[in-house]
Amino acid sequence: MRFVERFRAWGHPNIRARHRTTLMVTRDPELTPRGDCIVAVGAEKGLADLNLGLREAARSRGARITLTLEAGGYTFTVSGRGDPRLTLTHPRDMVVRKSRYICPRTLMIEADKAACDIPEELRRTLQEEIPIWITIIVETL
Repeated sequence: MRFVERFRAWGHPNIRARHRTTLMVTRDPELTPRGDCIVAVGAEKGLADLNLGLREAARSRGARITLTLEAGGYTFTVSGRGDPRLTLTHPRDMVVRKSRYICPRTLMIEADKAACDIPEELRRTLQEEIPIWITIIVETL
């Protein structure tokens, strides 16, 4: 099965995107420069708002999850996996993790990239107050 969800978030001048192990999208409209994992703010959705079918699929053993950011003509995709322990219940945030750590904010674990892997051109674009399109795809066997 394949589930797709697409929604809009926004860039912000304080986006740094330098964190080495995580990447985060938030519904919060503001952030400080200390939030170095945040790549988009003002998102239309948090984890709890994602389609129920997509959330259930993400909890399947062997689920493959991708998150793609599109802004200003640039695209960045990160891939990881789901896990039966995912709750996907946080109302504001979604976090991509290179580790296996799971909390209510976790969208995927064992990701192949983090915020620091975003190319510099896209990182600068994310600092503009422009729309950022986010696509999440969950595929199960």
